[in-house]
Amino acid sequence: MKIAWTQAGQSIEAPYQVAITGVGVVSSVGTGKEAFWNGINQPEYSGSRLIPDFDPSVYMGVKDARRADRYNQMGLAASILAMQDTGSLEVDPARAGVWMGTGVGGLTTLEAQIVICHTRGADRVTPFLVPMMMANSNAATISMKFGFTNTCQTTATACAAGTQAIGNAAREIATGRATVMLAGGAEVASTPTAVAGFANMTAASSSGISRPFDTERDGFLMAEGAGVVVLEELGHAIARGAHIYGIVSGYGSNADAHHITAPAPHGVGAAGCMELALADAGLAPEQIGHVNAHGTSTQLNDRGEAEAIAKVFGQSRPPVTSIKGALGHSLGAAGAIEAIASCLTFEHGMIPPTANTKNVDPEIDIDVVIGSARSLPDGAIISNSFGFGGHNGSLIFSKYEG
Repeated sequence: MKIAWTQAGQSIEAPYQVAITGVGVVSSVGTGKEAFWNGINQPEYSGSRLIPDFDPSVYMGVKDARRADRYNQMGLAASILAMQDTGSLEVDPARAGVWMGTGVGGLTTLEAQIVICHTRGADRVTPFLVPMMMANSNAATISMKFGFTNTCQTTATACAAGTQAIGNAAREIATGRATVMLAGGAEVASTPTAVAGFANMTAASSSGISRPFDTERDGFLMAEGAGVVVLEELGHAIARGAHIYGIVSGYGSNADAHHITAPAPHGVGAAGCMELALADAGLAPEQIGHVNAHGTSTQLNDRGEAEAIAKVFGQSRPPVTSIKGALGHSLGAAGAIEAIASCLTFEHGMIPPTANTKNVDPEIDIDVVIGSARSLPDGAIISNSFGFGGHNGSLIFSKYEG
């Protein structure tokens, strides 16, 4: 990460580089990095975007699980998997922190307890309601699990939350405020009321198929899941012999300031966000080898993002994929899960296909990877997330050449 902050109109370079040394994922196509990678490499996917076989007792005690919302259970599980993946960190707990993202936090618990209050009476509402529904409960749970006492924060910027949490956490390390950060996102928002709300606003797919950038796309499919990465100061990672998936080399964040749900016309906010990330990384557009798109399968988002990609990258036309064809859309967790997909794309040297997409909309003039995986070209990877409210986030990952 080249530029950490701006002071008196001057860009100040960050003194430290940020490595990704561990990944943990709980997703609708598989839990753990191997199952997840295999799942997002299917050219077609029609299974459930929910995770019926998730067992929180594998990651926490039964008593603790009963006192944690499902989104929190999944976020903790992903953090444990990430910590297992990274190995022994050997870090002062005061130099290690947590930064998680979510769109709605403990919505499952809140909705269930509202029903109990109205049907069985207020005295039957669980005394654990407030800590279970808090959007910051997952970051707190993770910090307590590992005893990390550095900054512990939560970003709640709808579908941009996971990406922005990782970007914000990386800046903590880049500016010397921390050595290690656990960062990512967790979301379980598939309650009956939330599902009805998305359906009634015509954002959800009526066909039950997520097909990003396809001419027949008709909305997103809500998913649940969590993704967590271990971010580490590069020198610290090298000294302990850590496996390095890649470097967080750029981060951009801005706002459309346009509409509470619709993206700004022609993707102007998205384009500006990617340009900020490129400037932060000190990279030219032609140095990007792949775009991991937000690609929700809605009419407006896909068209706007495609226009933004075409504007920013022009004739270099990096290959673009959206893993939401397979995964569905896990809202505040999506960007973190897609960051992990980017790490594994470096690891395998292959770009997953955009599942279920067969005929790219002729109005979308970008190079969408469909049908089968494609070899990863040289260059960095940019991963995009755009949320309701006009929140935009872009992360750039570079391959570690150690």
